[in-house]
Formats: sequence, structure tokens, C-alpha cells
Amino acid sequence: MIDGTDDLKVDRDGAVVTVTINRPEVMNAMTSQMFVDFGRICRSVSEDDAIRVLVITGAGGNFCSGADVSGQVDRISGETPAVPLRNMRHIKEAAMALHDVQHPVVAKVRGVAAGAGLNVALGCDLVYAADTARFSEIFARRGLSLDFGGSWLLPRWIGLHRAKELALLAEVIDATEADRIGLVNRVLPEGELDAHVDDVVSRIASGPPLALSMSKALLNSGAASSMGQALEAEGLAQSVNFATSDLREAGLAWIEKREADFKGH
Repeated sequence: MIDGTDDLKVDRDGAVVTVTINRPEVMNAMTSQMFVDFGRICRSVSEDDAIRVLVITGAGGNFCSGADVSGQVDRISGETPAVPLRNMRHIKEAAMALHDVQHPVVAKVRGVAAGAGLNVALGCDLVYAADTARFSEIFARRGLSLDFGGSWLLPRWIGLHRAKELALLAEVIDATEADRIGLVNRVLPEGELDAHVDDVVSRIASGPPLALSMSKALLNSGAASSMGQALEAEGLAQSVNFATSDLREAGLAWIEKREADFKGH
């Protein structure tokens, strides 16, 4: 059992868990406590070997407008004590928890994905967006620099120069432009987004869980590895796969001309 909250709804359907950011009245802006809870939920998902896919989405037609900075006005006026380091540590822990989820993670984006909200999406393994979605690394407009892993994630998704353009100009881009520069995997008409994500999730959930988790880990670490280190890591992963019943099941399914029934061991 993975406990959600009023602001972070958790729904489980077999091997698929969906987390819905649920503050539609503020375009799903996330409070400090929500980042704490988000990290806890991600860690719980990762620790559950029966889960095969995590989906992250937003309620009320938006994904997430970033961190809730409504308290910033109070800090500027001096009416409340400033504790930015504590809040940033919550954001750091949440970003790492998302990054470390062993299972594939899919972002389903409608409406606004801005600031930390955009980087939550980019922290997922796959990002699918409705054609009405809008994206922004809006930090500079708020007198802030990138957070929630944006400095690490953006260059890996779209390259260094385009990452700098998004960060320095803080422009809002539409789904077509996000697709063109590689910020998302695919853009779908609004009415087709749910069905497409459901299909992707179903295909991932039917795959070999251990092999997929190792492929994810290999890709995440590959950019920081030499070719030799990557090949050695691949060899170790394949050695694990060769000892699994899933490998034998894949062979039998191919011989018997049927779909494989992978168990994750």
C-alpha cells in the first residue's frame, strides 16, 4: 500500500501506479510538504517489485506550474523567517527519489509544465504531451535559477545550447516547439493522449521488469561513463539476465509463437 495525500493522489491498477498532482486551483503548484511526500511516494514505488510502471500527471488540465512561491511575498516583506535551504533540500531529495525509481516512469502532460513542474516531467523516462501543453523554465522571471535537476536534465534532453536558451530567456514554448527540440517524446491531440499513454504503459508493463530496469540504469549512467565502462556495465547486466527465468520464457515464447509472460525473476 502506497499512501497518497489530498494533494498527491496515488492510484494503483495492478502493476501500474499513477500519481496525480492535485492542486488544480493553483495549476498544481507544489508546496514544500508536497515535495517531501512526492519523494516518499517515489521511494515506495521503487521498493515495490510488483510495480512495473509509474505514471505522473496533473489534475484539472495542467501538469504542474512548479513550486508554490506564494510565500515568497511574505519573505520579501520580512513577515516570515526565510528557510530556503530547508525547502531546497526537500526539492533535492524529491528529484533524486524520482531519478532513482527502478521502474520506468512516464509523464503525461496537459496544460502547463513550468519551472520545477517541467523538470518533474523531464525527470521521467518518457514524456508524452497533449497538443495544448505549454512548457517553460520560468525561473528567471522569478529571480531564480534552475532547480529540481533542470541543470542536469535539460542538456541531456535537448543539448547544451538549447538548454541555455530555455533557461536564460525563460520563454513559454508550445507543444509543437517542445516536440521539435526534443523536449518530449511525442505530442498527441488532446483527445488521444490518454489512450496513447495507456498503450505505452501496457507495453512496458508486459516487458521483462528486471531487464528494463537495468536498461534504464545503463542509459542514465551512460553519459558519465567511458565506452569501456558502459560495455562492462552492459556485460554485468546481461549476466544477470542470462540467469533469469524471464530469459527462458522469452525463448519459449518465441519457439511457441506466443507473447511472453514475464515474471521479473
